[in-house]
Amino acid sequence: MSDEGRVTFEHFAAVDIRVGRIVAVEDFPEARKPAWKLRVDFGPELGVLRSSAQIRNYAREELEGRLVLGVVNFPPRQIGPVRSEALVLGTYSDEGVLLLSPEPQAAPGDRVG
Repeated sequence: MSDEGRVTFEHFAAVDIRVGRIVAVEDFPEARKPAWKLRVDFGPELGVLRSSAQIRNYAREELEGRLVLGVVNFPPRQIGPVRSEALVLGTYSDEGVLLLSPEPQAAPGDRVG
């Protein structure tokens, strides 16, 4: 692989990825693509942040209480009527977006590094 397109370790280290727990899932009928509005608890330092996620391949019941990984230091982004404050991470597959999850003993607010 050439150096073009590579990021430095410093760039990677600048991305703040934390463990969060989804505490609320709401319908998002205004979204262009099917999505949920999420509230994710990222621990005592950051608290609960809002996000929208195109993860309609998960039922609401599968999401509430689930541990996820999210980027918490991007600037807020307006997505329709929702001000997204965190980016919940997942992979793209034939089944849709599959959420990235930490080990069960991880706690909200734990950093990825």
